[in-house]
Amino acid sequence: MQEQSKSLGNIVWKRFKKNRFAMFGLAVVVFTFFLAVFSYLFIPDKSKFANQMCLQASMLSPGSAINYLTVKSVGSNEKNGLADFFGGHEETFQLIPVSKFQLQKDSVLYIELGNEDAQWQSIAIRNLVSCDQNGIEKYVTKKTYLLGTDKFGRDVFSRLILASRVSISVGFIAVFISLIIGITLGALAGYYRGAVDTIITWLVNVVWSIPTLLLVVAITLALGKGFVQVFIAVGLTMWVEVTRLVRGQFFSLREAQFVEAGRSFGFKNSRIIFKHILPNVMGPVIVIAASNFASAILLEAGLSFLGLGAQPPMPSWGMMIKENYGYIVVDAAYLAIAPGIAIAILVMAFTFLGNGLRDAFDVKQSIN
Repeated sequence: MQEQSKSLGNIVWKRFKKNRFAMFGLAVVVFTFFLAVFSYLFIPDKSKFANQMCLQASMLSPGSAINYLTVKSVGSNEKNGLADFFGGHEETFQLIPVSKFQLQKDSVLYIELGNEDAQWQSIAIRNLVSCDQNGIEKYVTKKTYLLGTDKFGRDVFSRLILASRVSISVGFIAVFISLIIGITLGALAGYYRGAVDTIITWLVNVVWSIPTLLLVVAITLALGKGFVQVFIAVGLTMWVEVTRLVRGQFFSLREAQFVEAGRSFGFKNSRIIFKHILPNVMGPVIVIAASNFASAILLEAGLSFLGLGAQPPMPSWGMMIKENYGYIVVDAAYLAIAPGIAIAILVMAFTFLGNGLRDAFDVKQSIN
């Protein structure tokens, strides 16, 4: 049995590899997962939620660079180790953007950015965070904004990368919830039929008749706004397709010879359902899970755009579009276009992945 499973797995993988679009989708999905988990390794803004603001540096164009003096504050030397690595650190320092600066004995003289006509100000060196440089450069940090800054002076590139966590998390957990509910109800309806099937089918039809986005909005309003509520709301609206698929598969397999053999051996119904029939329907379930992942990403982006998804300061692609869509008609259109492109690429990748899995699991294809 194990050898047959390995052989089937090899056949599916060989079919899958032949599809270039599916391989591209898989590469994008894997890269995005890696980027979401290890975001703080790649983003310049290491603060929690990449929410470091500097109003003097707002609406900078891509590639702009600013010099900063980093002023110490209470707890600025505290490190949380692993928590900082995955979640960023709290802002325990102040950034002062400067246009001019010079070293004078035990202090640094500077003119703040945007206030060039003002007199020179002074700050003691002992109050500054130093870096591995020499002279005045030791106390001045130059930050380059690859995608510029938004109206609050936050690094757009850092928030764009970190926002992938929201989409991936919502997609993964929502799909997991939908699979648990959908597989359980579909298996019960398809195996037992009768009254059980009638009740579950009625429930499916009721939920199916309500527009998905409307149902998600209703659940979100009932549970409240927030990150966790999005998981539940999206997951509770995506189980219907899984249920219909599993129910149909169980209808066709419950009369198969291996199921009859299990009954003749006196196996319990639970064992026949979850150990004999269910493994044979996991192929189509995996395909629909990939498709639902793309739908979950779109739903999360839509909820965030409406203000019902992830709440500030947590970055989300949908929220970034909402905050910046007004700039599409001016020179800063990239602020809204960048997260839109990120959503489109990830959804397209999951679509390609789902189509590739569908073709790979298609038993009607000829094996070359």
